[in-house]
Amino acid sequence: MPLEVSNGICFSPTFAFMNILIVSATEMEVELAKEQLQGTTNIAFHITGVGMLPAAVSLTKLAIIHKPDLIIQVGIAGCFDTSLELGSVVLVQEEIMGDTGVEENGEWKDLFHTKFIAPDEAPFSNGRLVNQHLSNYNNLQLPAVTALTVNEITTRTERIAQLKALYNPTIESMEGAALHYVGNDLNIPYLQIRGLSNYIGERDKSKWLIKEAVENANKVLIETVLGIKL
Repeated sequence: MPLEVSNGICFSPTFAFMNILIVSATEMEVELAKEQLQGTTNIAFHITGVGMLPAAVSLTKLAIIHKPDLIIQVGIAGCFDTSLELGSVVLVQEEIMGDTGVEENGEWKDLFHTKFIAPDEAPFSNGRLVNQHLSNYNNLQLPAVTALTVNEITTRTERIAQLKALYNPTIESMEGAALHYVGNDLNIPYLQIRGLSNYIGERDKSKWLIKEAVENANKVLIETVLGIKL
């Protein structure tokens, strides 16, 4: 049964008790799940675009208009932790805005260090965007990690060391914090699924596992959705 398309958003014609919105930055990151989940339940797919700002605007509009019961973001991510296997999948427990702030005399200061925002000012908790709903949807018991969201992919050795020292992150993406911010601010449950495509700083793309990361993240997405009581 094909999905109905309206204004670039694909909706299943089969209505269920739970309205699930599945988002990704690019079509490539979600096309496998779209093929498998067509007609399964009341699911909408939407491509937000790459970067924190496009994702935040898209998610806010979708949340207000369609009032989803759950938002699931799926995509690939770079990994700081080289002990984790490329191609594997993690869920994000908490997000940090990794490039919103100022660098002075070689020292990075985010909005909390500069005191522009209090660490516990909503929707933050101790300077982080924490997913309080993750345990409700982690039916596959995947690792729950700390993530950074940046608009400029981290490549410099000095910057990598700087971010590790300050935040001890596991992964990096370009849209995750938008999901956590919108979900927390509008009180909508959400889940972020990331396949690990490369290690941070490695620019030799022959060593990246984008295909495997996408496929495995989509498999997790499918199993997670089918495991939810709809």
